Amino acid sequence: MADLKERQEIKVAKTVKEVRHQVKIWKKEGKSVGLVPTMGFLHAGHGSLIKRAVAENDVVIVSDFVNPTQFGPNEDLESYPRDFEVDRKFCQELGAAMIFNPEPSEMYDNPKTYVNIEGLSDGLCGAKRPIHFKGVCTVVSKLFNITGAGRAYFGEKDAQQLAIIRKMVKDLNFDVEVVGCPIVREADGLAMSSRNTYLSGDERKAALCLSKSIAKGKEVIHKGMSTKQLISTMSQVIQGEPLAKIDYLEVVDGEMLKPVEIIHDPVLVAMAVYIGKTRLIDNFSWNPEEPEV
Repeated sequence: MADLKERQEIKVAKTVKEVRHQVKIWKKEGKSVGLVPTMGFLHAGHGSLIKRAVAENDVVIVSDFVNPTQFGPNEDLESYPRDFEVDRKFCQELGAAMIFNPEPSEMYDNPKTYVNIEGLSDGLCGAKRPIHFKGVCTVVSKLFNITGAGRAYFGEKDAQQLAIIRKMVKDLNFDVEVVGCPIVREADGLAMSSRNTYLSGDERKAALCLSKSIAKGKEVIHKGMSTKQLISTMSQVIQGEPLAKIDYLEVVDGEMLKPVEIIHDPVLVAMAVYIGKTRLIDNFSWNPEEPEV
């Protein structure tokens, strides 16, 4: 199945009507549809999502859309990296059946309706990006409705986003399975991100403090440990890098994202760190019931 998909020419859709028309044909043929929502400028991390989607579905749609509603004032909407032709070829090589690349006007026509979520969006990235997850929930809801996908694939690097989307799907009874996929890292440990392209050579080296702090955190974390002690240990690694500034470093439960003081049950250890002017995120999950790898 995968070899056949790779040989087929990928379909490019610019409108909602085009996507729905093709999905209707596929479903009449009894084909399952997978969705990989992205903002484009695709890298190997996105590739891991697409590969898994291709393996688990008959056809895969990759959305390639820099969503304006999830960017706040003075954020990098205009400068966010874009290269659609490279993205198209990338998706073609991995066997996706369609790439959906709408204009903002196609997705938003004087909108008055949005999807918001309470509680889960208050902390971590949401604390300083108050409109971000409202925009994420809205565009993902629209993509679910447009594509009719049975499965949708998201990276675990955006851990808060993944938890929020899972809760949204449950609360609003979307008929879609949300599939979380592991973080993909460069050979030196840096989590792959489209924003890595913003980094200078020196900043790229400095950014390794995130993955180094995670390695240290995994090394020392244990049941009954105080989060204060874990955060202090990890912070020392990051603060040892002059170009790094911690936005947040927190330990929360993995489902509702509430802060925890003493580590007993599974937790998410999440961070956002500025390297120069570039804000990078990373995380790891810890479960006392799972064996150490």
